[in-house]
Amino acid sequence: MADILENFPLWAALLAIGIAQFIKIPLNYFATKTWQWSLMLSTGGMPSSHSSAVTALSTAVGLREGFSSNMFAISAILGVIVMFDAAGVRRHAGMQAVVLNKLVDEFNHLLEGMRSLKVRPNQEKAKKLKELLGHQPIEVLIGGWLGVMIALLVHPFF
Repeated sequence: MADILENFPLWAALLAIGIAQFIKIPLNYFATKTWQWSLMLSTGGMPSSHSSAVTALSTAVGLREGFSSNMFAISAILGVIVMFDAAGVRRHAGMQAVVLNKLVDEFNHLLEGMRSLKVRPNQEKAKKLKELLGHQPIEVLIGGWLGVMIALLVHPFF
């Protein structure tokens, strides 16, 4: 158990996730003037906690094992994949959720209109899909920068 407490790459990555998630709350407050504490556990938004985690992990592995090590190469490549998916696949899934939610709203509106015609369709309300899944490229970039900074700041404590 003591070994896990001394695992610098693990703690750098976990700290990066926590800090990135926490930063979303005041940033959202400045934009909307409302405190939304649920952002602490949500995906998407500024900064990308996924990017923060993988860059903190790769930076910590590089500092600990060397930037020419196989472990650094593995963590860096996996980090690039995660960051690419955050800005690409997950972002597009969120954009599709916006379109699907609009279609569901329009379908429900149509069903409401049919009620006035005394037609009683078998109606099921669909749950809205989460639209904020991925990140804008700037959110990934800032998240990545944050992860590197956290790893560099935490390194002296390990």
